[in-house]
Amino acid sequence: MYNRTEIKDVLAGGHLDKEITVCGWVRAFRSNRFIALFDGSDFNTLQVVIDDDFGNEDVLKKIHFHACVKATGKLVESQGAGQKYELIANDIEVLGEANPDEYGLQPKAMTMEYLREKAHFRMRTSTFSAVFRIRHAIAYGIHKFYNDRGYYYMHSPIITGSDAEGAGEMFQVTTLNMGDMPKNEEGGVDYSKDFFAKHTNLTVSGQLQAEIGALALGKVYTFGPTFRAENSNTSRHLSEFWMIEPEVAFNDIYDNMDLAEEFCKYLINYVLDNYADDVAFLDQRIEKMERNMPKEKRRPMGLLDTLKFVVENDFERITYTQAINILRNSKPFKKGKFEFEPTWGSDMQAEHERFLVEKKFKKPVIVRDYPQSFKAFYMRENDADESVPGTTVAAMDVLFPGIGELIGGSQREERIDVLKRRVEAMGIDEEELWWYLELRKFGGAPHAGFGLGFERMVQFITGIQNIRDVIPFPRTPGSAHF
Repeated sequence: MYNRTEIKDVLAGGHLDKEITVCGWVRAFRSNRFIALFDGSDFNTLQVVIDDDFGNEDVLKKIHFHACVKATGKLVESQGAGQKYELIANDIEVLGEANPDEYGLQPKAMTMEYLREKAHFRMRTSTFSAVFRIRHAIAYGIHKFYNDRGYYYMHSPIITGSDAEGAGEMFQVTTLNMGDMPKNEEGGVDYSKDFFAKHTNLTVSGQLQAEIGALALGKVYTFGPTFRAENSNTSRHLSEFWMIEPEVAFNDIYDNMDLAEEFCKYLINYVLDNYADDVAFLDQRIEKMERNMPKEKRRPMGLLDTLKFVVENDFERITYTQAINILRNSKPFKKGKFEFEPTWGSDMQAEHERFLVEKKFKKPVIVRDYPQSFKAFYMRENDADESVPGTTVAAMDVLFPGIGELIGGSQREERIDVLKRRVEAMGIDEEELWWYLELRKFGGAPHAGFGLGFERMVQFITGIQNIRDVIPFPRTPGSAHF
């Protein structure tokens, strides 16, 4: 339409001494002459210098913070500090005004909470444009990682009749009249009259369907939205989020841990290699934020140093039993500093995970072999071990600094008799999982997989504290705006 050149290409230098057109939004306008212009293609702005002969005062009066402009002129080497090139514009057109008296954003520091209320504008800020470019990079890196290793991308259903986690906290999908629900003979809702002729929900995981793919194609992965109807208002939870779930035939729990570690390091390296300017800006942002904080509340390392440390060091690997012993022998436990007592047979709390990762080992930790009592039905039961107080399963969690659990996975139970026993013990109707059981009955095979919370990985790589600030339009209890 405008035959424009993207700022990313302009800054690469291939258009020097040529007349070009750029379009974008004004980040700053100084001395009625210098425009810092961004178009989203790059972290850096392009300085547009309005030619001395440009005499249209009406246009200049319309150039304000985040107004959209088109500029045409010659690209030259900059004579000033801070930029290599600048555009000497002989023509400026305001494509979209932004009246500063009415516009919701201002060229000053604004809180993340305030910007969350302005989600339709917040991507224009330096912080959020960096975050969402990195989010894109991680998403692309995910597909590249698995494609380059021979995996097949599967689309698992968003509407499902099964609860993979057995959690029960799901969003129901129905076309029935909520004010006049049809009843069955027992007095309950007659879901045979519903659109799918059964009770259905939004998915919490694509894992069960991914297992179907793995037991036919060998190596698959899903990457899509998942939903949890938990009434949780924390900085770590969303009601709608994205999950990456690889599933691999003939892998055991140790192969699973190897894949998880390689995957995490690959994604971090991909961002460091391709979006260094965005990471550097976010690193500096965190440093500025922490200058006035007490030393004990600051990050032990800057963002960039933390990312490099993670990819350059092996993840620590321990069993759940070892983790509990470490926690019970720790100074915080002996001094009564833990809010929750770490006991064998109970799930570790966030404070326990943070101690292991941030205090004890100071790096990511993979914990495996959890008690069966609080894990999902599909996780493979381990052989009895006299040194362990109870039955465990081949489950694993990958714990990251500042984030806690980033990945949860397991070797799946491939023995149909053991799986049936577990399904019965958890009160799950076999009829609901007939197809899942048949995967073991006909041509079953050992296999393993995990789920990585996409937004939590974006959080870690960007250093953003609240998970609501790494997804464009967060869905949380009481909030479904935009």
